[in-house]
Amino acid sequence: MQKTSTRLLLLLSLLQARQDWPGALLAERLEVSQRTLRRDVDRLRELGYPITAFKGPHGGYRLDAGARLPPLLFDDEQAVALAIALQIAATTTGAGIQEAAARALDTVRQVMPARLRHRIDTLQVTAVQQPTARPVSQAGGDVLATIGAAVHAREVLRFDYTSPRGAAGETRADPPPRRVEPHHLVAWGGRWYLVAWDLDRADWRVFRADRVVTRAPTGPRFTPRELPAADVAAFVAGRFQGFDGTGGWPCRGEVILDLPAAEVSPYVFDGTVEEAGPGRCRLVLGSWSWTALAATIGRFDADIEVVGPVELERAFARLARRYAAAAAPPPPQ
Repeated sequence: MQKTSTRLLLLLSLLQARQDWPGALLAERLEVSQRTLRRDVDRLRELGYPITAFKGPHGGYRLDAGARLPPLLFDDEQAVALAIALQIAATTTGAGIQEAAARALDTVRQVMPARLRHRIDTLQVTAVQQPTARPVSQAGGDVLATIGAAVHAREVLRFDYTSPRGAAGETRADPPPRRVEPHHLVAWGGRWYLVAWDLDRADWRVFRADRVVTRAPTGPRFTPRELPAADVAAFVAGRFQGFDGTGGWPCRGEVILDLPAAEVSPYVFDGTVEEAGPGRCRLVLGSWSWTALAATIGRFDADIEVVGPVELERAFARLARRYAAAAAPPPPQ
């Protein structure tokens, strides 16, 4: 029979793995009698774990929510995932929990075995906020660990990069392998991205981590270059918004909407909204093209008065012609 302490840890791990455990099955997994199982459950209860017994043909035990948080057990992957989540929370402004997340990360790191602590120390994540969420990409943990280690060690990274081409779901590798100086591993809008200096293209690039297939070994060490932006958040936001991080949107316009400012402002994340009279508001917004800006403004489903510039007026005219043609009945066959 296992030592009591070892058995209690195994019992706790099993109770965390599923909602309900039939008593007979739990005793079988622990290789103990039902009487010993009851004593072990009582010991966990004394330590603060809210374990309840349920009756029935297959009566057993479940671990419920309690009034306070007892010690928990995590496997290796859960521990790494928890540490990454705490890193993101600790570096995300506006959440109001940065200090608490940083202290929690220190606590988790202290009790990790050396092999996991090394993975966490080399996997430094930068969280960049984005208002609209997307499905989380399926970047593998090994890929993230390899990228994070290269960022931490400042070593040139080689990888194959796939991108959607042709038919839906079809991908093709872009030969030859990319050679980059990795600078940041970034969480942005539900996906992982690598911010790096592309050695062959002599320019900054942002790569989706789920399209990266790393090659070993990593290359020589490098001295980090300075990002062409105030910080990595400004740089990544700029790349996704169509500029290089040194300025604003390439296309910015101003309109009057026949909607109250209170109804418009919740949906404007990087523009300005102000009252312009009863039931009207002034909206200043940017985008990567004039047509995209006009379409974005049109989604508010209200009458629009263009203040300027003239490029925005022309974009509305182009969209009006396209929409009118799309609404016209098809010609007779």
